[in-house]
Amino acid sequence: MTRHVAVIGAGIVGVSAAIWLQRSGVNVTIIDRAGPGAGTSHGNAGVLAASGVAPVTGPGLLRKAPFMLLDRDVPLYLRLSYLPRLLPWLVKYMGYANDADTRRISAALAPIVSDSVEQHKSLTADLGLSDWVTDSDYVFAYRSRADFDAEAYTWALRAQAGFTPELIEGAAVLDYEPALGPEITCLATLKDHGFIRDPGGYVAVLARAFEQAGGTIMQAEVKDVDLTSGTVTAVQTTQGTVTCDDILLATGVWSKPLMAKLGLNVPLESERGYHVIFEGATGGPSRPVMIASGKFVATPMTQGVRCAGILEFGGLEAGPSKAPLALLRRQARAAFPNLKASNEIEWLGHRPAPSDSLPLIGQIGTSRVYTAFGHHHIGLTGGPKTGRLIAGMILDQPTNTDMKPYHPQRFSNV
Repeated sequence: MTRHVAVIGAGIVGVSAAIWLQRSGVNVTIIDRAGPGAGTSHGNAGVLAASGVAPVTGPGLLRKAPFMLLDRDVPLYLRLSYLPRLLPWLVKYMGYANDADTRRISAALAPIVSDSVEQHKSLTADLGLSDWVTDSDYVFAYRSRADFDAEAYTWALRAQAGFTPELIEGAAVLDYEPALGPEITCLATLKDHGFIRDPGGYVAVLARAFEQAGGTIMQAEVKDVDLTSGTVTAVQTTQGTVTCDDILLATGVWSKPLMAKLGLNVPLESERGYHVIFEGATGGPSRPVMIASGKFVATPMTQGVRCAGILEFGGLEAGPSKAPLALLRRQARAAFPNLKASNEIEWLGHRPAPSDSLPLIGQIGTSRVYTAFGHHHIGLTGGPKTGRLIAGMILDQPTNTDMKPYHPQRFSNV
């Protein structure tokens, strides 16, 4: 085929889409200013969270949020100086914090994430990279059974998506995960999950396989998109013009200014996430463990134990805050009292958060400009499935998935 698709963004979503397009014989160029796996795809918790169907905006959040912000042990932070800029988006975001919208959003997230492990294996198998995907349980660690019961609403959403936990309590907790400390007395374990031991490295090797199969990767910043009679013809970059038949926009939170160039104002914000890598660690978990009290995941990785999570609103420009990193360290050492490391590495990244917690996947009008961004907490989890879906849309292939909930123009009539 002579068709040429320009994929803007070299994270897990963009690289996955490029590979699926390439497998159908399409000529693909990936354009990214930092290179494959260098952004949010590098710094996540590494979990293939097939059960990740519950949005942050659950019922009651509006009432609880002010008290959460004042509690040093709750992983929600806000830079007050950023509040005036955040407020229009925040009003929309909180508008979804009700039962009806939460159930609708959860039902729409399920097709993107629920078969995550299978989708990652399908992506990697033909490339000889299957060893990068590790099967495992996904564990939620609670201080008490009462703490687990307090999240019954969220667990009901997971059950509707097909994920019902096995509970482990008392002395059996340490039999299952010996690294945990005495404050953890209840585990909720889920089968059919997995994790990646080096997320950034994973995306990088996928990108190398794409190149070896004839694909092109250009390290450049996209400046503009050329449209002729409403249809895309080229991408303007700092390294020159890339002519193309289709464009896929997969640049996470940085997609918003490019959408604005196309006349669409997307309610998209950075939900800042943090991680601390306990390098060369001993005394950590043998599988991904969500520490429920801190809403972060401790994952055994090649480099050490990575503790990743936290939710902070503060925009793209400000540097890291001290309090989220202190919370990660404090709660990690409480959960894993024998955790020892040779070094600690800090990281701050930007999750792309649409106001309705659903990714934007589809074509903008008949422009041949396609979108695949806004995955919030499920980027690594849903990347290969999203890439497969959007590649099919670009190639006009039918799908059994209802794509209407992800339409990129759902926020505007433009």
